[in-house]
Amino acid sequence: MDKKELSLRIKAEAQNLGFFACGIAKADAVDPEVVASYRKWIAGGDHATMAYLENYPDKRFDPRLLMEGLKSIVSVALNYAPASHLPDGEPQFAAYALGKDYHDVVKNKLRQLAELLGLDNYRAFCDSAPVLERYWAVKAGLGWTGRNHQLIIPRAGSMFFLGELFLPVELDYDEPMTSRCGKCHACVDACPTHALRMGEGSEDDEEKGKTCFDARLCLSYQTIENRGEIPSELSEKMGDTIYGCDRCQAACPWNRFSQPNTTPELQPSDELLNMKREDWLALTEEDYRRLFKGSAVKRAKYSGLMRNIHEALD
Repeated sequence: MDKKELSLRIKAEAQNLGFFACGIAKADAVDPEVVASYRKWIAGGDHATMAYLENYPDKRFDPRLLMEGLKSIVSVALNYAPASHLPDGEPQFAAYALGKDYHDVVKNKLRQLAELLGLDNYRAFCDSAPVLERYWAVKAGLGWTGRNHQLIIPRAGSMFFLGELFLPVELDYDEPMTSRCGKCHACVDACPTHALRMGEGSEDDEEKGKTCFDARLCLSYQTIENRGEIPSELSEKMGDTIYGCDRCQAACPWNRFSQPNTTPELQPSDELLNMKREDWLALTEEDYRRLFKGSAVKRAKYSGLMRNIHEALD
């Protein structure tokens, strides 16, 4: 099977497994301007306490160091736009956290993809290694990185989990896509804490028109990654959301094209859908473990979720 035939088969099998999009990029060193921008972001402390984002810069900026003989990066996107919603007026969660842990769901599908192709020399990732996932998704032609710093797929939106299959074979590579955000800055305007802000500078400044992201101000960071108290000026912006924040995505015009996902593992349980405000306030650690077994919500731990609940509901 030549590289074109194998590339087409990879994409066909990925679609059969439920991936919405699949593209292929040549494994190479990350573009210097992207490296410089990332280093500047880290140096400015905009990654907050997420020190793991500083680790393994050599591998992060050259994925060939993550796998001997790596030649191709297969990038996939799995839709998580919810088919069922928590009732209006009740405490809310970011859409990505309603079902089972996406790390496991995507990586299991990538392993199935490799098995279907008869491959035994590969590596599968989903937010689980120093890989610039959105960068490689753009290189693989899936979409572009929007002003909300999410990957946007044309006529589909940004509610997608990304994953990568690293392969030691040359394939047929896709062309990157340029941004179609235009002059829209709805996501920036919708951010309640100004974690997103338009870059300042003169017309010829490279930062002019770009969107800066400060994780320290982001409600997703504060309600998931932050292990301390949430500053009052930020917690008062939480509204009724007790885990994460989807406001920049909800404001994005491209998400009007999103379609409810049909992946069984990503559907919320009936118990979660039936939770009421008083149930959340009375949540025990045993309830938490049962309700979020195999869920990404466990990232915040019981103590973190209860902190969020009391900040938002008390």
